[in-house]
This record gives sequence, structure tokens and C-alpha cells, in this order.
Amino acid sequence: MTILYNPFFLLFITLIVLFLFRVVLIKTGLIYIAKKKWRLVEDCFYVYQFFKVPKFNESMQRNQLYHKVSVYLNSLTSVEDSDFTNLLTGKKPNEIVLCLDPNQIVEDDFLGAKIFWINQDKNLVLKIRKADKRRVLRPYLQHIHSVSDDLDGQKQDLKLYMNVVDNQEGRWRSFPFTHPSTFETIAMESDLKNKIKSDLQSFLKARQYYHRLGRVWKRSYLLYGPSGTGKSSFIAAVANFLSYDVYAIDLSEVSDDSDLKLMLLQSTPKSVIVMEDLDWYLSEKSTAVSLSGILNFMDGILTSGCGEERVMVFTMNGKDHVDQAILRPGRIDVHIRFPLCDFTAFKTLANNYLGLKDHKLFPQVEEIFQNGSSLSPAEIGELMIANRNSPSRALKSIINALHLQTDGDVNIGRSRRAVDEAGESSGAFGKEGSNAVKEFKKLYGLWRVKSSG
Repeated sequence: MTILYNPFFLLFITLIVLFLFRVVLIKTGLIYIAKKKWRLVEDCFYVYQFFKVPKFNESMQRNQLYHKVSVYLNSLTSVEDSDFTNLLTGKKPNEIVLCLDPNQIVEDDFLGAKIFWINQDKNLVLKIRKADKRRVLRPYLQHIHSVSDDLDGQKQDLKLYMNVVDNQEGRWRSFPFTHPSTFETIAMESDLKNKIKSDLQSFLKARQYYHRLGRVWKRSYLLYGPSGTGKSSFIAAVANFLSYDVYAIDLSEVSDDSDLKLMLLQSTPKSVIVMEDLDWYLSEKSTAVSLSGILNFMDGILTSGCGEERVMVFTMNGKDHVDQAILRPGRIDVHIRFPLCDFTAFKTLANNYLGLKDHKLFPQVEEIFQNGSSLSPAEIGELMIANRNSPSRALKSIINALHLQTDGDVNIGRSRRAVDEAGESSGAFGKEGSNAVKEFKKLYGLWRVKSSG
């Protein structure tokens, strides 16, 4: 009896009871193990049927149902009960997203039936009791479509896809597309912008019209002009306007014509397919893709099979030396020229970069443009960024740079003086002033090379 009242003995007994309580009641203990064993026993009393949802179909096209099921499963609270769940960074700040790990099982309940999903390599496998299949399967799949569409509509997060060699997920790797460019921010003549927006809006509503004509529901644009004239920003504006994902094709990473076809097969509808600097790749022969491969990519039988609801955009510095077979109607629907900056585009840039709708120096800038001088929007934009704290200084920097372009190799002395004056005025503006000087020196160096030639 003395032992029973020993405090150390009582403490020992208490610890033993607490330990057993934890093992029995906490999920990491016996009950959790018992549940897993009971599931195995339960399976012996039911006949199950399995349905596989592959990531790619037989033609190596992306299976849209796979995407819908993935979105649906990752939204289930039961994902947290899986043995392993990936924690990923979401699109929004401080957002954590749960994602099912490979070879894991997630349980779902629908209309009183238990449904299991198994995440296998590039496949999602649906496990359902045969007794429930006829009653549950079709409504359940419709439920998945409805929920995933709602979730996708709420996200509205666009993606940028880039072709990658030896990517286990296919030929594309995705990244968040967060480019802020819109039709309101790009420097383009307003009438042309309105025509393009109207053309895109008509395209979105034209599925039945295209099919009635026996044509593939796609639209193709050629953007041509010098570097820095806003072609890439225009592409981003189109994607944001349509809420389409962007597939950017790097031809140097494409192994052959078949690889290019596979990339198109693995792209998704509601997307902008981009092929930049096409004239350079063709002239330098720096790609393994042939001309016929590119032509088939643009409008061949492959496009008719998987190119629906896509906007295709091709960019070039110039189209004078490009094979006319590429430029013919049907392959390219709309040609858009991106010239160097004029005064109208300059005013758009001044409003976007400096918040200026008017300024006393605007007439001087307009006069220089009318005399034939110009720079690219990118060059003018950089000068505005470097001097954004002083709009007057920014405009003076642009005027000096435009004078440099006008004078060229005829008046090098004047160019030097413009650079020197910019250097003197930069002393009071620190780093931003010195950046402007670097831009002037860069410009001056270009024309000096021109003059020596």
C-alpha cells in the first residue's frame, strides 16, 4: 500500500497514462494507423472502378480535364489530410497554396458516395465504387467543371510560358505573367489603337462565323519596326486586354520542325503565341527549324487541329527581305508598323512617364520632330525615367538627344557641346543626372561610329 501512495510512483503512472492517451487518440498514433488498415479491409467488401485522367492525350496535347481536376482537388480541405501535401507560394503576397504530392490519395464526398483521387505520374486516377458509379459519376464530373471554372474565374492570373529543353512537364515551363502594359499606356496613335481593340473584340465573338467560313478560329499579327519601338509592350497589352496566357517561343531552343509542332500541340486555347525576331532567325539561319516548318506552324493542318482560339504574333525589324510566302494573307491577317517616336507618341510617353499633358517646351520638341529627327520610344522613355523628378530637365535631355540625332556626323562639335552641357547640369542632380549623361554618351558614340564609316 505504501507504493501506491508514493508520489514518484503516481507521477510515473500519470506519465504512462498520458503517453497511452496520446498514442491512442492523436492521429499520428494507433487510431490513424487503424483507419488506414480499416480502409484496406473495407476495400475487400467493395468492387471499385478506376478512371485515369492523363495530363496529355495521345497526340501530346494538353488535357483540359486534367487542369480542371487539379484545380478542383487543390481546393478541397481534405488535401490537408493527405500524407504529404506541398506548400507553395501563391500569386498574392503572403499566400500559401496547398498542392497534392505525387502518389498521394485525397478523399472526396459527393451525394453520399466516397470518391478517391490518386495522384500518379502525369495522371490523376479516380477511384469510385461500382455501386455508386451510375448514380454519381456524371453529376460529379459536371460538379468538377463548375467548381474549377469558378475558381479559374476568380484567379484571373495570367501565365507566361517559355519553351524549355528536357522539361519533365512537357515543352513549356510557366511563370506568372505580371507585365503591366495596357492599350492606355503604350505609345501608339489613338485611331490605330482603337482599330486594333475593335479587331480583337470582333475576334472574341467570331467563333461561329469562322467555322461557317471553314476557317480556323485564330488571328495573326505581324509587328515590324526598329528595336525599342514598343512591339513587346504591345504584345503584353494584347494579352492583358484579352486575358490570355502568353506562349513565347525561343526558336534557338527548338530542335526541329517536329519539336515546333509539339510545342503548338501542348499550348492551350485562350493564348497569345509569340515568335519574336523572326526575320533575324531566318536570315542568320540560327535555328534548326526550316521555312516550311514555320509556314506549317502558321497555317498548316496542325493549326487547324489545335490552333483554335489563339492569337499568333510575329515580330520583325523589317519585312523587306522576308520570303513573301510568310507575309501572305491567311498566314498574317494584320500588319502593324512600329515606327520611331513621333510627337503624338512623345506626348503619350510624357503623360505616362512624367505626368505631363502640356509643357512650355512641347512646341520646341514638336518642331524638332517635324524636321525629321526622332528616337525610339524606349530611348525617350529611358531619358524620362532618368530625369523623372524634374520634367523640365527630362524634356531638355530629350531635346539635346534629338539634336544629336539630327546633326549626326555633320556637326560632331555641337554634339560634344550638348553632352558637355548635360554633364555640367547633372552635377546638382546626382545619380539620375549621371545616368542621363551616360545615355548621351551612348548616343554620341553611335553617331561617331557612323561618321568614321
